[in-house]
Amino acid sequence: MSVLMRRAKVHDLDAIMRLERATFVNDAWPEEAMRREIESPHGYYLVAVDDEEEDPERRLLGYAGLLAPADGGQGDIQTIAVAPFARGIGLGRGLMHALITQARRRHVAELFLEVRADNPIARALYASLGFVEIGVRRGYYQPDGVDAISMRLTVPAAVTRPAESGVAAGRDDPAAAARRAAGERGGA
Repeated sequence: MSVLMRRAKVHDLDAIMRLERATFVNDAWPEEAMRREIESPHGYYLVAVDDEEEDPERRLLGYAGLLAPADGGQGDIQTIAVAPFARGIGLGRGLMHALITQARRRHVAELFLEVRADNPIARALYASLGFVEIGVRRGYYQPDGVDAISMRLTVPAAVTRPAESGVAAGRDDPAAAARRAAGERGGA
């Protein structure tokens, strides 16, 4: 399996809708709504595909979507789904990291989502990413009346650190190693 994550296009819609209907049997989005989301300038939808897979039914591994107008301050994780055969390899986490990164680029300070109360795996993933529960929407998911747990993430600033190993830290520089061995100091 060779996973490629890229921006979703309208030509991905058939595969996305197959996974949407298989994942969200009772409350799948209508195809036209998904199309509008993918085409929206305020949306950012990703697909994860196995670029070595020849079977079109197994090529799409997952998708995820963000709605966040640039400089709007707030955004929403609209949806995320991972094919059953691709679960457990960190794909959901990878898709979420990509959406959070895009939210940061759009200057989003707060990111929201709803998750089914009966989905402990997704709830644990979101909590591990820093989302906190902020409320319950009773009977939100229809027709089965499952509650939605509303969650919020304060989007962290990008973190950068200087390199701590390799040439940038002077550890793999042969001349520096020779000077250290000879007891010399580097410099002019």
